[in-house]
Amino acid sequence: MDYGELSHFLRKRREALQPEDIGLPRGRRRRTPGLRREEVASLAVMSTDYYSRLEGGRGPQPSTEILAAIARALRLTLDERDHLYLLAGHGIPARASGGDHVNPGLLRIMDRLVDTPAQVFNRLGETLVQTSADVAFEGELTNFEGLERSNIYRWFMVGGERERYADEELRANHSRVLVSGLRSVFATDGSKSRAATIVRALLDGSAEFGRLWDAHEVGIRHVGTKRFLHPAVGELELHCQLLDDQEQQQTLLVFTAAPGSVSAERLELLSVLGSQRLLGAES
Repeated sequence: MDYGELSHFLRKRREALQPEDIGLPRGRRRRTPGLRREEVASLAVMSTDYYSRLEGGRGPQPSTEILAAIARALRLTLDERDHLYLLAGHGIPARASGGDHVNPGLLRIMDRLVDTPAQVFNRLGETLVQTSADVAFEGELTNFEGLERSNIYRWFMVGGERERYADEELRANHSRVLVSGLRSVFATDGSKSRAATIVRALLDGSAEFGRLWDAHEVGIRHVGTKRFLHPAVGELELHCQLLDDQEQQQTLLVFTAAPGSVSAERLELLSVLGSQRLLGAES
């Protein structure tokens, strides 16, 4: 681990990232070039003291999980992320399936969707980042571990996952979409992959999944407009827009409502709830 080079790299990348890049106001009294250390720490969900010690060339070797959070906070490219891992004494993460590193371009889009439910997920349905409005809409989805990181696994194995969907037809279509997508990943990645582990667990634990898997469907698409039930604001009719990042093999999912509709008013209320949650977490 090269403390001097790591410290220099972190400082330069922090100074190169402007408040506007992450949706923060610059303010009149800002004198720090780029972001402040506490802002990077907040984005990486760690203490300011820990990040400051790391950037200052002190403290223990950071884990790969810590490095991934910092890479995301600093909006690093894949090449920059790999360099960060090497400086910290770790090997370069595999790129074959995109991993958990989110493309800075997608993160910049997310920064501008603060009042809109949106998330980025990978090929296995693991949510990597959410807007605060999406947390208010769907709950926190980034803190699961093991097989439950995959929303495909949770859909078939964890109670309560389907309550947001307003009718059974939507639930049935969503089940087919999830199984279809997982089959495509399984065919690509093979029998020793993470996808295969999820498939085996679901075949053992869910009769519904087994029936759908046996149907061997591929290419099933999401319904464009869906009706959801939210415990705080009631029914929402939302359009689901997907934007695929082919290089990272990740997808940005955005929920929007027709302008002027009741659902749009309720989404606005959800964005307020999400902002209140964020402020509460920072206080």
